[in-house]
Amino acid sequence: MREKDDLDLRLFLPYLLNQAAEESSLMFQQVYKSRYGMLRTEWRVLFHLGIYGELTAKEIGERARMHKTKISRAVQKLSDRRFLVRSRDEADRRSEKLSLTAMGRTAYEDLRKVAEDYDAALTKQFAAEDVKRLREILLALSGA
Repeated sequence: MREKDDLDLRLFLPYLLNQAAEESSLMFQQVYKSRYGMLRTEWRVLFHLGIYGELTAKEIGERARMHKTKISRAVQKLSDRRFLVRSRDEADRRSEKLSLTAMGRTAYEDLRKVAEDYDAALTKQFAAEDVKRLREILLALSGA
């Protein structure tokens, strides 16, 4: 017979972080899905281009810590839907520079406003110093 396992999964930090991330992103996910038909990876690519301007897929992958296959699929879908354009990188002909189209910029600006409002609503239940400390802890855990 097996001994009682006293690990409380609900308090296991990786599990708890995952649960919090999933729960806290659900409402925002509904917005980018319903308004623009985007998946999580696609909005992350869109936001990187909106925030940082022209980037390569490799640069987005490094910044977002996403696998190149996922980035490639997201770039293809965003390109097909005319949210971004690709241009050959003259310095490295094997690479493409990605940038938002006018439609992509409009979607980014719309979703950026929603994200800011959502972040404010999510954090208003906590004291400002707690939110600041939580962000610091999460940044440290993420290695940022």
